[in-house]
Amino acid sequence: MRAFVALVLALWVSAACADWRGDVQSAQLVGEGDFSVLGFRLYRAQMWSERVPVDYDARFALHIVYARGIKRERLADTGISEIKRLAGVPIPADTLERWRADMLQAFVDVSPGDQLSAVYLPDKGVRFYAGERMTGEFDDPAFARAFFGIWLDPSTRAPTLRKQLLGTAR
Repeated sequence: MRAFVALVLALWVSAACADWRGDVQSAQLVGEGDFSVLGFRLYRAQMWSERVPVDYDARFALHIVYARGIKRERLADTGISEIKRLAGVPIPADTLERWRADMLQAFVDVSPGDQLSAVYLPDKGVRFYAGERMTGEFDDPAFARAFFGIWLDPSTRAPTLRKQLLGTAR
C-alpha cells in the first residue's frame, strides 16, 4: 500500500510540475521579439528549439506572453485567416472548421501577462499550453505545420519577428 501511495504522489507531483518546458527539455532559446499592430504591442514571443537552426525535424516551442487582453475566439479566427492566407492551395472548409475547433479547445481568453505556448511534435502534431496547463494535443502534422507557419513561413505578416524568432535578425 505504501508503494502505491508513493507512486500516486510521484505521478501527481510530476503532473503538477509539468508544462511546455518538459516537452523540449534540451531546447535553447533561439530568439524572441515583440508583435505590435499600429504601435500597440500585443505580445512578446520566444522560440525554443532542440536544434538550431529551427526546422520541422526536431521539437521546438513557441512561447507567447500577452501584453493585451484577447478573446480565444479572436485568436482562433485570426489564426485560421492567416493559415488560409499562407496556404499554397485552398484548404477544404471542413479541415479549416476542424482546425478552428481544435484552436478553440486549446486556447483561452488572455489578459496582460498571460502565457500561451505551443510545442511542435515532429511527424505527430502539436501540443498547446495555457500557463503551465496542457490544453490540447492534436495528432495532425498538417495542422501543426500550418499553425507554426503563421510565424515561420517566409510570407508571414511579421517578417521582422520571424527573423528574431529564428535568430537571424541583425
